[in-house]
Amino acid sequence: MKVGLIGVGLMGHGIAKNIVTKGWELSFLDQVGNQSTTDLLELGAKPYDKAVDLAAASDVLVLCVTGSPQVEDVLTGSGAVLDGLRPGSIVIDCSTAIPSSTRALAAKVGDKGSDFVDAAMTRTPKEAEEGRLNLLVGGKEESITRIRSLLESFAENIFIAGDVGSGHQLKLIHNIISMGTIALIAEVAACAIQDGMDTTAMVDCLRKGGAGGAALERVAPYILEGNADLLRFTINNAYKDVGYYNTMAEEMDAARLMSKAAYDTLAGQIDQGKGSAFMPELVKLLQSPSQ
Repeated sequence: MKVGLIGVGLMGHGIAKNIVTKGWELSFLDQVGNQSTTDLLELGAKPYDKAVDLAAASDVLVLCVTGSPQVEDVLTGSGAVLDGLRPGSIVIDCSTAIPSSTRALAAKVGDKGSDFVDAAMTRTPKEAEEGRLNLLVGGKEESITRIRSLLESFAENIFIAGDVGSGHQLKLIHNIISMGTIALIAEVAACAIQDGMDTTAMVDCLRKGGAGGAALERVAPYILEGNADLLRFTINNAYKDVGYYNTMAEEMDAARLMSKAAYDTLAGQIDQGKGSAFMPELVKLLQSPSQ
């Protein structure tokens, strides 16, 4: 099985490295925005200058780009991947995307005689390099079965969410809970710090009560030490994901009061030019200017 990959970024590099070191024949799109690919070339990966040519040379094409606009551009816009897809090939979309866009693109891929599987990721570039990502997968059972060993080359846990689009839906559910909780923790921590609370006591109390969990553990080092390294996820990226969730919920006519509050909080920071800050830094950004 010949594997092509578009998007050798922070996450895509780890995916690519694991694919090629675990015995798969790998090619990738050589483009601006990639991480260094020297190690991939040394391992035998082959670069392509055009996405359409990469698609034509691949049995499976993995997309690891930012979001729905980029996926749409790769497939139907400047990348023209649809023009190069082989009948019987599979497109795996590891991005974070709006499910309605995913399903529309899957239909177009199906018209070309190929299949589409969404395999959204959670965890960080560190786990990507270690081959320990979580994948949230949607698609036809037979297609997922066919590519499962490939997915296992860079994933520790694989969650089959349902038909195509369900993987991206589950990713948005995951991220609105994660990012929304982090924003809430940051807001109340900012309030407590402004009032002079002992942050060690506060974090210890939260850890031992109902507020404990992964979100707190990613923010706690910033509250205690000003260290944001456990969640190097920018406000810009969180804003995108929370916005995608709100779009999905709006399309479904579902309640979105809490998610809109998270969206508005992040939008306010972006309006102030703080979008490149990491999410734990909200603890400082949400404090009053006099603090």
